[in-house]
Amino acid sequence: MRETVVLPISESSQAGEARRLAMALASRLGFNDTQRGKVGIVVTEIANNLVRHAREGQLLLGSLAKDDIAGIEILALDKGPGMVDIGECLRDGYSTAGTAGKGLGAISRLSAFFDIHSVPNVGTALLSQIWASQTPSSTPYSNIEIGAVCLPKTGEEVSGDRWAIDRYADRTLLLVSDGLGHGPMAAQASLEAIKIFRENVRKSPAEIMEAVHGGLRSTRGAAVAIAQLKFEQQIIRFVGVGNISASVMSESGSYSMVSHNGTVGHEVRKIQEFVYQWPKGGLLVMHSDGLGTQWRLDRYPGLAAKHPSTIAGVLYRDFNRGRDDVTVLVAKEKC
Repeated sequence: MRETVVLPISESSQAGEARRLAMALASRLGFNDTQRGKVGIVVTEIANNLVRHAREGQLLLGSLAKDDIAGIEILALDKGPGMVDIGECLRDGYSTAGTAGKGLGAISRLSAFFDIHSVPNVGTALLSQIWASQTPSSTPYSNIEIGAVCLPKTGEEVSGDRWAIDRYADRTLLLVSDGLGHGPMAAQASLEAIKIFRENVRKSPAEIMEAVHGGLRSTRGAAVAIAQLKFEQQIIRFVGVGNISASVMSESGSYSMVSHNGTVGHEVRKIQEFVYQWPKGGLLVMHSDGLGTQWRLDRYPGLAAKHPSTIAGVLYRDFNRGRDDVTVLVAKEKC
């Protein structure tokens, strides 16, 4: 998983702080001066746009890794007026705030990957990824795109939630863990769950869950869900214990997957693995109970076609309960 920090952006001083933090992160990740400069410009432009146009603007900064190459993901979220015509807003010279109108265009050009979703009177999500150097076109996860938001409860320094992805043979495995409560001891439980998960990736999801259950007995325990995707066979296997929600969506419809009650590491009534049909080009959303369950992607025109990080960001923005750690993990098959 990757660590993420969230910064509220409503005034220019906060925009400056966001730039400082992003530049410091780029330095820690080994970015050269040129790439660090790109990060600084992009974060400054995004933050200034949030100050000028947004309501409840937030900037999420996280680290990325692809084939040992480091990257930075910048996700801007707001509940502002939105954009009626995104293409027009990206055109240099277009402005609604009396500026030179080059901000969004510059962000797009300087980003290795750029994505935007906006709904009038709902808000905007903007995603920028910048890498320390050129990334390979093919990776071990080249048939799947991943995006996630994983943040602690307000006032806590660490999140008790964690997520992980791993692969063995033709299987892609994903885990979401929500340590009981919040804070360092909840984080300890989830980190142990991920450690055991990685040590057992050759096993089935149910067998991995059994191992995690045994390994978490000395911790607070956690709610845990594991999904295994086999794209060629179009099958998803799922096992969950506790309040981790998981849903699969496609053009043909959607369904939720079943978790049993309990706390992994303490009381588990049943570990049961369910097998579902995976739709070609499907989309998987897994989240902890820090996110409300009333969301529906079809209420957001075009969102399902966006990058998983953009999707995770919009769900976090609109359905975060605000009183617990929160994780939203989105996985999408590349077609």
